[in-house]
Amino acid sequence: MDRSGLIDAVARKTTSSSELPTEQIGRVVDALFGTVEMSGVIAEALKADRTVTLQGFGRFCLEEGDAVLRPGKALEEFLHDQVG
Repeated sequence: MDRSGLIDAVARKTTSSSELPTEQIGRVVDALFGTVEMSGVIAEALKADRTVTLQGFGRFCLEEGDAVLRPGKALEEFLHDQVG
C-alpha cells in the first residue's frame, strides 16, 4: 500500500463516524511518516534516539542504527487470526 492507498483506506474507515477530507488525512499521514521535503514525527523521534510506541500496534525503535518496527501483541494476534 502506498501513501495514496493509505489515505484512501483511512478515509473509508472514518467516513461512517465523521467526514474527514482526504487532504486533512494526507496532512496527518505526512506529519507522522514524513515526506521527501520534511521529516515526520516518527523519524524525528528515532533520530533523537527515542522509541515511538503505539499501544497494541507496536513500537518503532533503533537497533544497531537501523529503524525497526517491533509488532505489538494486538497486531501479532490479528496477523495470526488469534483475535477474540
